[in-house]
This record gives sequence, structure tokens and C-alpha cells, in this order.
Amino acid sequence: MVRPAAVAADGKMAKRGAVGVEGEVTALLPHGLVRIRVAAGHEVVAHPDAGRQRNFVRVLVGDRVRVELSPRDPGRGRIVRRVADGE
Repeated sequence: MVRPAAVAADGKMAKRGAVGVEGEVTALLPHGLVRIRVAAGHEVVAHPDAGRQRNFVRVLVGDRVRVELSPRDPGRGRIVRRVADGE
């Protein structure tokens, strides 16, 4: 039996169980990791997705970002995109 692939609203493949949230970068950590404060003051350690690493997109302290949280460890995540000030 072949199951249909999960497709997100933007047409990209959706990760199973990943939860998307927005937050603000609070600290830059070694090895490309970033500490992000999300809703209710929770802290998450995240890394940029492969496209951001390959294209050298910079994330600075104070930037608003969208993060997909790991379903296994809600304290870890992946930065999906930077959020512009007007969004």
C-alpha cells in the first residue's frame, strides 16, 4: 500500500509531527546553533535548515524566526525562515 505524501500549504513536503512556532533569537551558540525564545518564555536550541547553511543566510540576535520543533525533543528545532518586521 502506498500512502500519499504530506504536502504543506506552500507546496513543500511537510515533516511528520513537526510543530511550527515563531520566536526571537536571543543568543548565537557555537557550531551554528542558535538559542530562541518562543511563546510563554520557553527557550529552544535550533540550527538553520540545510538551505540556509548552504546560502550563508545570517541570523542575528533580535531577529524574528520561524522554527519547526522536533516532535521527540521540544527543546530542539530547525530554523525554517526569518520573519520580516511587517509580517
